[in-house]
Amino acid sequence: MTSPLTTSAAPPPAVRWTPRLWGTLLVLCAAMFLDALDVSMVGVALPSIGSDLDLSTSSLQWIVSGYILGYGGLLLLGGRTADLLGRRQVFLIALGVFAVASLLGGLVDSGPLLIASRFVKGLSAAFTAPAGLSIITTTFAEGPLRNRALSIYTTCAATGFSMGLVLSGLLTEASWRLTMLLPAPIALIALLAGLKLLPRSEREKDHNGYDVPGAVLGTASMLLLVFTVVQAPQAGWASARTLLSFLAVAVLLTVFVLVERRSPGPLIRLGVLRSGNQIRAQLGALAFFGSYVGFQFLTTLYMQSLLGWSALHTALAFLPAGALVAVSSTKVGSIVDRFGTQRLIAAGFALMVVGYALFLRVSLDPVYAAAILPSMLLIGAACALVFPSLNIQATNGVEDHEQGMVSGLLNTSVQVGGAIFLAVVTAVVTANAPEHATAQAVLDSYRPGLIVVTGVAVAGLLITLTGLRPRRPRQSVVVARSTSLEAERVTVRD
Repeated sequence: MTSPLTTSAAPPPAVRWTPRLWGTLLVLCAAMFLDALDVSMVGVALPSIGSDLDLSTSSLQWIVSGYILGYGGLLLLGGRTADLLGRRQVFLIALGVFAVASLLGGLVDSGPLLIASRFVKGLSAAFTAPAGLSIITTTFAEGPLRNRALSIYTTCAATGFSMGLVLSGLLTEASWRLTMLLPAPIALIALLAGLKLLPRSEREKDHNGYDVPGAVLGTASMLLLVFTVVQAPQAGWASARTLLSFLAVAVLLTVFVLVERRSPGPLIRLGVLRSGNQIRAQLGALAFFGSYVGFQFLTTLYMQSLLGWSALHTALAFLPAGALVAVSSTKVGSIVDRFGTQRLIAAGFALMVVGYALFLRVSLDPVYAAAILPSMLLIGAACALVFPSLNIQATNGVEDHEQGMVSGLLNTSVQVGGAIFLAVVTAVVTANAPEHATAQAVLDSYRPGLIVVTGVAVAGLLITLTGLRPRRPRQSVVVARSTSLEAERVTVRD
């Protein structure tokens, strides 16, 4: 008889991914890559667009804000729609709309039409992002398989964002229209591959009806919130228009919560937010993306306006961070398996804080390798750790029929965090703008914004650390099942 106290169970055999499974993941990664690529590419092209279409600065802002408005405002609806109507169907239809909107965006000769195409692209991304993430979480079993898939998936987002900066610098030299047209053929190829490779998903059957009032209230509140935050720096944070808009958002959200508590088939089941890990994932996403978007905004201004670097030179300065994320794609999943999401998120936020703090040292005559590169590498390592871990933490332990809902909620946190903190950083920099705009005075006006960015990362770190409190000791019961070959230990956790 073999003693159960001296023999441990054999590890489960490794599961090999089939070519079809790899194909499914690549299609979903292509869509996420496109979303990130599109966000980063348009920024560098804005000056060329303005001169070609004769657009004012306020109109140019809406080329960016229109995408954010459609994306951030409709993510909650997009996530729940994927659960109710079928993830595959929603993903493919939205990807087709994205391809058409990309084509139109590169062909229009009118500012309003370009802004409209950007809004439609954001709207379609609001459906592809949660649908794609929920396809992964329902296709790959929770644990090492899902962790590996999500680490590759989220790495594609970071890689797309970094490549977008470089590609936009190259394509804009020829024509800004190429930056708008590039996503169209990629989306079309992904769509054709998805028709063949993506697993079919059934509609949710016992969903207790459609939550139409919740969908209307949730979408309206998110649209108004993003619109108010985007417009606040221009209208004034203390203006009557901004304050009334925020009041209207609060009223809509309050009514939305009341409706969701009574709805038999809610857009968001509020019970999921009783989980401490879920709340930390959502708040972590707000702080993570909000701080990074603010940092990128200030760093781009610093490099192009103060240092006189070209768009391509600026993009290459950001490249080490993206390259580090891309190289680490195959490793993050196994690291999550070993250390858990909470520790990796805490470590990542710590790296972000140090990276942002180091950037406060920059001057008007920096040595890139000494003053800028360390921050880029630290922030790249942080992104590699935090973003996949947040996705894993938010979707673990969630039933398959609610994966789209949680995915939409997480992506909403990312987009709203980016919009809110970018607006805050912009307001802080504007408030500190010097009367006599010498280069040094302008650089000094950027530092309070960088301090805000660092503070947001510190807040994300503190929120994450609340999940690392020591737990009570586990109680174990050892159950022996003796055979001539093996013994099995079953551990019952407290």
